[in-house]
Amino acid sequence: MSMRPRGGPGGRFLDEEEKKNAPKVTKELLLRIFSYLTPYWKQMAVVLTAIIVSSMLSIYPSVITGRIIDEGLIGRDLNKLISLIIISLLVTFGSNLIGVLESYMNSWIAQHITYDMRNQMYRHLQKMSQRFFTSGSQGDIITRMTSDIDGVRSTITNTFTSILSNVITLVVALVAMFQKNPLLAFLGIIIVPLFTLPTRQAGKARWTLTKESQECSDAVNGILNETLSVSGQLLVKLFGREDYEYGRYEKYNRKMVDLNIRESMAGRWFRVVISTFSSIGPMILYLVGGILMMKYDADLSVGDITVLVTLLGRMYGPVNSLLNIQVDWIRSMALFTRLFEYYDMPVEIDNAPDAITPDEAVGNIEFDHVFFRYNEDRMILKDVSFKLGQGRSIAIVGPSGSGKSTAVNLIPRLYDVTEGSVKFDGIDVRKLDLAFLGDNIGIVTQDTYLFNGTIRENLLYAKPDATMEEIEEACRKANIHDFIISQDKGYDTEVGNRGLKLSGGEKQRISIARVLLKDPAVMIFDEATASLDSISEKAIQDAIDPLIDERTSILIAHRLSTILAADEIIVIRDGEIVERGRHKDLVGLGGVYTELYNTQFNAELPKEDE
Repeated sequence: MSMRPRGGPGGRFLDEEEKKNAPKVTKELLLRIFSYLTPYWKQMAVVLTAIIVSSMLSIYPSVITGRIIDEGLIGRDLNKLISLIIISLLVTFGSNLIGVLESYMNSWIAQHITYDMRNQMYRHLQKMSQRFFTSGSQGDIITRMTSDIDGVRSTITNTFTSILSNVITLVVALVAMFQKNPLLAFLGIIIVPLFTLPTRQAGKARWTLTKESQECSDAVNGILNETLSVSGQLLVKLFGREDYEYGRYEKYNRKMVDLNIRESMAGRWFRVVISTFSSIGPMILYLVGGILMMKYDADLSVGDITVLVTLLGRMYGPVNSLLNIQVDWIRSMALFTRLFEYYDMPVEIDNAPDAITPDEAVGNIEFDHVFFRYNEDRMILKDVSFKLGQGRSIAIVGPSGSGKSTAVNLIPRLYDVTEGSVKFDGIDVRKLDLAFLGDNIGIVTQDTYLFNGTIRENLLYAKPDATMEEIEEACRKANIHDFIISQDKGYDTEVGNRGLKLSGGEKQRISIARVLLKDPAVMIFDEATASLDSISEKAIQDAIDPLIDERTSILIAHRLSTILAADEIIVIRDGEIVERGRHKDLVGLGGVYTELYNTQFNAELPKEDE
């Protein structure tokens, strides 16, 4: 994701999308934002005090400059000159020390607030249902967790404190100017905003050029990503399009060079304009001050005029910053609004207030007239009912997209039913404690996921306090122990990112062992042997077969021998149970199961029930 420019030097501007989507700033939004600051109100008080004191002290050297000129230089008093210079240096040093304290406390508060927000966001995302992760963008989730929350830190350390610091500095400078001479101070107030106009105009020019340059850079990066990737480069070579792609790249590269030169020159003219206008203000104050001194014998000294000119210069930065603060303010509000959108997403799957945690799990499963849809467009499961008793096994088969995986995902409450109920040991799963369901339902899926670490660490993810004897026993049952101990580092062998150092079959058997470690009452095998070669499939099947006899099992079938081992076969098509029974009863019906058998299983076994 490319970062869009946010305005050139001296000017920041909202793009059209930001203007269109600017959040509505309400009292409720502001109170919610400041609720994150409430726990740190003591530290905030220190920051506020430090900003006030530092801002006042930073103005003092400018004020004392008049005395240095009038009393020290013009008055030819060396001792006074030295003492005033020392005081000015000490005040500056003190102001800088307080600034360091303010900066530290400000950073401390920002880091702790973002720490709180990250924890809150991560905890909230962990509670979101599977629907949220399958329908949402993973990139968007990561962006909210990282750059958006990092933006909050920048908002606290920059935007909020910048407003406070600039306002205080401006007020102190104005008070000091009016104390010296109200007329010149009033003249300074009128002049200062006029100096910001060329700043904004030059900033807009650079913004336009920078935005065009960024868009051109995006196009160049797109060409590089497409044509220099392994697959893209192969395609270019196979179709002989090297010259065409070079021409595209050269065109955007040349355009980007031209834009960069124009942007650089716009910056040069900008500095010339600002430098010129910055000199006009002091000259006007010198002129008017001189006229007041020479023609009207005003109570002004050279030092007073110098102080006023110096204070005027100190006002340039705060005024310009405050005139542009709207942009930072809107972006800050938009940032908080984006985060609050996620915080406010309802938790679809959560424990009931009176969630039940039985003393033990037997493993009886019942689907009672279950209907389910992901959205309003299509019903996935339609009036599905079946019972699975303790220690028995059931196989669910059907064409792709018929709702097989969806059905088993309702048991551990990865989703909740739309109508009807799924019961575990006679209790609706929506009334059971989620941790209880997680401990007593084990699922082995087709898409095996291993964390980047050792085999032992991946196994312990299921049961952190498991003994080595328990780990090895689970691996023996999963038919993977001999492979593990044959490795140089045994159970401390690194599996790589997503387990890429292992084959598909090895990862799958480690996944089975991991599920077995928590000793669930119900085992679900969801296409556990799909997409594997015949040797790996046989090894996994040898691990699964004994497990079916030990505990309640549900198999979404891929291999016919697994179906034959099940106590009952359920055939689902278009979300409905259309056939059920044993293999020998179903294969001769001439229905969906017969069609599946003829197309998928005919080469594996004869029709007779062996």
